[in-house]
Amino acid sequence: MSASLCVRCKGKGLCGRPFCPVLEKFKSIESVMHGSFGATSVFGSSPPSVFVGRHNYPQITAGPMIPPDLGEDESILLEDPKELLRMDIHQVISSRSRLVRANTEINVKNAKNPDNHLIRMSQELALSKRPVDTEAWFNKPLNNKLKFDNILTPMGPSGDLKKLDITENPRVPKKVDTLVYDTDALAKDAISELWTSNIPQEHIVRLLSIGLLGRERKLVPTRWSITAVDEMAGKELLVKVRDYQQLGEITLFTGSAFGNHFEIILIPRIFSFELIEVWMPQTVWSGGTTWVGADHENTTGKNKYSPLAGGYYAARLGALEHLEKIHRQATVFILREIRPEYWAPLGVWVVREGVREAFKSKPRRFGSIADALEDIYTRVKTPRYEWISKTSLLSDMRYQRTLDAFF
Repeated sequence: MSASLCVRCKGKGLCGRPFCPVLEKFKSIESVMHGSFGATSVFGSSPPSVFVGRHNYPQITAGPMIPPDLGEDESILLEDPKELLRMDIHQVISSRSRLVRANTEINVKNAKNPDNHLIRMSQELALSKRPVDTEAWFNKPLNNKLKFDNILTPMGPSGDLKKLDITENPRVPKKVDTLVYDTDALAKDAISELWTSNIPQEHIVRLLSIGLLGRERKLVPTRWSITAVDEMAGKELLVKVRDYQQLGEITLFTGSAFGNHFEIILIPRIFSFELIEVWMPQTVWSGGTTWVGADHENTTGKNKYSPLAGGYYAARLGALEHLEKIHRQATVFILREIRPEYWAPLGVWVVREGVREAFKSKPRRFGSIADALEDIYTRVKTPRYEWISKTSLLSDMRYQRTLDAFF
């Protein structure tokens, strides 16, 4: 197998194998077992969290995720990306492996009036903004496999759900309650309204995933719903950003998260966006060689799904959030250099949060794009010739100077 195929695939099965050899090596990490394997029942405070799988679609498995013996204050941290960002990779895996996936089979079309009471209870749990005490019983002892993915945050063992009890009432935000019972609202409009009402991204994802939004309600695999929310929320922000004045000067931000290094250039122009991904040797997907991928959208927007998958939309969302915050529009160039320190896949949230963290850094200002790139070269470890030729947007404006430079 080539490193190029692995980076493009990221566990989706493009190589034709029944399982991903890269992901399999992480599923046997013994340091994160926490004693749950082999159990036939668990009780704990769900963050709240639900998981909807994609295998055998449309006949999939879905259900709640429960961390055994964890109380509300501890369990809520397992779904909070800002809290996870403070950990190292080992700690993220160890913490997230506490989440037991309780699975029951259902057809995705049965979300609106599910005949499976276990799904109905999972939907009830997904409404809550706070952890919910939950108890689950399984038909067989829990298996001994953790779940890793390029989009999903790591998860713990799983089991075939037999019985489920929610032992306290979920606390449901008013806006969530309103839109869940509005069966005339399109899913994209419901997501937009939830986003503008400051409902957290992870809450919106589980509502969409467990089939509680839209007119034609279906269960949506969690990995798909994560990217869908990033993409739709980004489009909502872009409508606002396109009405703002252009940024006044070329600005550069720098940041990192779990060995993912970000360099972000904002250029005074109408909004367009480009992401370059550089996977250095010995990172989780790249093997022994460097892999470079690129994608962009110009001022007319994007029509096709990005070959960079969920990372593209997560990075774009972080950039649009910043532009909306400062009430300016700009062309955005992001370089994401994935370094060997990123040795296990943690999920696309790393990109979203990494970009957000980069925008918190002290901005550097430059008179030209060429000057900004020269500054980037001093921090990026990959030789420039390996990635600079992949840029599309920068190639036409590399030597553009700010208006101030001419006066």
